[in-house]
Amino acid sequence: MPIEDLLHPLLKHYLEAPRWLSASAGRAYALLPQGIRIGGAYSAFRGELAASQGRVGAWRLARRKLEDTLRWAIETVPAYRRYAALLDEMEDPADLLAQMPVIGKLEIKRDANHYLSGAMPASKRLRMFTGGSTLNPMQFYLHRDLSRPKEYAFMQAFRERLGAGGKELTLSLRGRTVPSATRQGGCLWMLEPIKRQLVLSSDHLEERYMPQYAATLTEYKPAFIEAFPSALYPLARWLAEHPLPDFTSSLRGVMLFSENVYGFQMRLFREVFGCPVLAHYGHSERVLMAASMPDDDRYFFWPQYGWLELLDGAGKPITTPGVLGHIVGTSFDNRVMPFVRYRTGDLGVLSERAHPELPGFPVCERIEGRMQEFVVCRDHRLISIATIGAAHFPQLADSDAIQYEQRRPGEITLKIVAAKPPSAEQKRQIAAAFREKTQGGCEARVLRVDTIERTERGKGRMLVQHLDLSRYFGASVGGC
Repeated sequence: MPIEDLLHPLLKHYLEAPRWLSASAGRAYALLPQGIRIGGAYSAFRGELAASQGRVGAWRLARRKLEDTLRWAIETVPAYRRYAALLDEMEDPADLLAQMPVIGKLEIKRDANHYLSGAMPASKRLRMFTGGSTLNPMQFYLHRDLSRPKEYAFMQAFRERLGAGGKELTLSLRGRTVPSATRQGGCLWMLEPIKRQLVLSSDHLEERYMPQYAATLTEYKPAFIEAFPSALYPLARWLAEHPLPDFTSSLRGVMLFSENVYGFQMRLFREVFGCPVLAHYGHSERVLMAASMPDDDRYFFWPQYGWLELLDGAGKPITTPGVLGHIVGTSFDNRVMPFVRYRTGDLGVLSERAHPELPGFPVCERIEGRMQEFVVCRDHRLISIATIGAAHFPQLADSDAIQYEQRRPGEITLKIVAAKPPSAEQKRQIAAAFREKTQGGCEARVLRVDTIERTERGKGRMLVQHLDLSRYFGASVGGC
């Protein structure tokens, strides 16, 4: 068994240990050979990626993995045994897949055992939970010894788009708690030697702490950044006013994770950091993975990772570019709990133009995020919060953070964190701009607040949506 999986239950204690202890343990662990730490499966997946370059190679591997997944699920998972007759008729695994039901979190939460393979021992189950930003967190299982090595293999393929080899120091702003930062006058950063990360506290992103971050960044000069967009944005805003060339000149790339990245954020990141900025898409269940390219902001899905479908509100496949649909995936390589036609809760817009370096990769023009990231107009139209964003409101240029909140159709509260409260005229202008952007569908109320809370994992939320969007979404999924 790889040590990585064996020690995973102890991760929380490692992160909360005194700095001297975690640093010493981390350095010792990092000296172990990769095969011992991660396991031989990592090399196997890296080999698969190398061997399946090109449209034909990627397509063949994806179809073989899809067939293997369906056969295994139908033969060993209680939820799918009633589809056994379909195996005798299978010629094209994609055709068989289309006859299977679409499931979501609620089905699995109702009876997780129903979706576990009876042919895998309990010792192969790695218990996990979905992230804290979802409205319906659930318990599920990965395949011990396989799922995590696979994730590392594909994540490294993502980093290699920026030329990262894995040994360079990386700045991390992904919601990690820095234990010493909780003490009065304590250090706001820590070095994580296992993954070669300089971790900055995501709980101290106010302007008063930025000079301390600046001194640390100048000293260590990380080559890459991995961050939640909402956590990186305050630092980027400060650097725009206080340039730090000793830090930014050494940067080779920025990788954004776990949140929608908005146009105003991306423009600022590229301006301030002066290097390629890529966005990554994935989720705890390890069903699908996608990422952008240095020359293309669209999302390209690894066909070797999982099988992507884009479905409309009636469950029909979307084949027309530019149309918004549900992102549904079938996982590969998880024999403990294979996810078959799993609705991720995310929404994507189909694109047809391939990237010359990624033949065979399905592509979405953009990923809108979860259903909760839509505003409901008074006439029940849905508008993605990504199309609104702070870029449309120059009155908010001096705000440190913003967040929308909705409790009733046609009404929205815009909460802002700013040193100076907006004037009555600025509030009127924002309300008018919001009314225009929603074509008269929403009225906005501006409210100044002291702080905007993050999720338990340190993620920011652009919109806190209290409405049940499933009541409004069916009529809106066909277009964007």
